[in-house]
Amino acid sequence: MNKNLGEIISRFTGKTILVVGDVMLDEYIWGEVERISPEAPVPVVRVKNETWVPGGAANVSHNVSSLGGRSVIAGVIGDDSPGRKLSALLRKNGIDDRGLMVDPNRPTVTKSRILAGHQQIVRIDREVTHDLTDSLRADILTSIGKMIEEIDGIILEDYAKGVINQELIRELIELAESRNIFLVVDPNSYRQLSYRGASLVTPNYKEAVEAAGLGREVELEELGRSLLEKWGSKAVLITLGEEGMCLFEEGKKSFHIPTIAREVFDVSGAGDTVIGTVSLSLAAGAGLEEAASLANYAAGVVVGKLGTATVTPEELRSSLNWQ
Repeated sequence: MNKNLGEIISRFTGKTILVVGDVMLDEYIWGEVERISPEAPVPVVRVKNETWVPGGAANVSHNVSSLGGRSVIAGVIGDDSPGRKLSALLRKNGIDDRGLMVDPNRPTVTKSRILAGHQQIVRIDREVTHDLTDSLRADILTSIGKMIEEIDGIILEDYAKGVINQELIRELIELAESRNIFLVVDPNSYRQLSYRGASLVTPNYKEAVEAAGLGREVELEELGRSLLEKWGSKAVLITLGEEGMCLFEEGKKSFHIPTIAREVFDVSGAGDTVIGTVSLSLAAGAGLEEAASLANYAAGVVVGKLGTATVTPEELRSSLNWQ
């Protein structure tokens, strides 16, 4: 096991990460298929079980908590049953939900996946994506301001569901700079936003290509350098699926990390695990290369699980022996 990485994991406890963004409830409807419907050429799923887990920005918070850190979340839920269920799940997992605002005019974003065995049949999304009102976003910022002294780092999670906009990004980057703490962004490639001053932006390869607008034939090195310039962040970490990750920092050579996944069952939420692990590692005193390496190990663990999943410190330590 890499001793330095193991020591970083041991320092996760007590570090507090604020996650700001689009929270969701992930519902899994588990069943079996034995016949095709006589009404239409579709499988009939006989439901055996239903489970619910935090999704989106809430899954990032869940990952931070599962890894032994303390997580605080800020975002919006609806005044509905899924919102209450999500809040209860967060509190059950030790996540501080003081920053969750209730908007009676929008539903809690819910993604329902119907599975037969290990095969996902269909996903049903319930959501609205229009921007929050100015007053609601101001309430979120006020809530963050009241607890910022407790925070060791900030994650922005943009799923384009209405919470994140340029003004919120600017205010939170300024707040992070004033407190001398890091801010990491999980971007949405369809939105032309600036992250100037952010510590790190963590797109997957598809998001990176779409955001750069250079086409799929672009060399990885050019892609990373282009995004550093476009987004204005201090570093960019591009996740590359089965090819691992590549870290780009201004004035430094790129740092490529090969994948260490043993088996891949499901990539749902793998990006959430990456950004949660990176952020806790930075809070624990890791450099960017060490933080990215640990995130790569964590991703290797979580893709071996079915559904939206998290990683424990014990699993992460064990994964350090995989190579």
